[in-house]
Amino acid sequence: MIIVFIKVCFLLINLKPSTLISSGLRCYKCSDYTGRCQNVQECTYEDSCMSLSERGGKTIRQCIRYTDCDNSRLSQMFPAISAFTYRCCSSNLCNSSSAAQMSTPVLALLGSLMSVWWCWT
Repeated sequence: MIIVFIKVCFLLINLKPSTLISSGLRCYKCSDYTGRCQNVQECTYEDSCMSLSERGGKTIRQCIRYTDCDNSRLSQMFPAISAFTYRCCSSNLCNSSSAAQMSTPVLALLGSLMSVWWCWT
């Protein structure tokens, strides 16, 4: 009876139950050597985005519980990877490759410089 009541409430306020467990945070999800990750996943409210790079190997990108984002916990979660660097972040698609992250500010700076030059000539 309670389940029916909850479903009716969701219908009345036009919410899907999945939106209650989702944080709206989206992260890249892949495990590859290229850094060209295209798959995106929706995270839960406890998650952050993670990028874990094996030295001389592949990079793993995914949602991860924020409390698991520390060196000792990641070593337990990924025992086959002995030496790695990692980064956790909490904005949409923030676990992309560093080259992609650098391109946006560089392009913005170039665009600004070109517009100033164009206005003054």
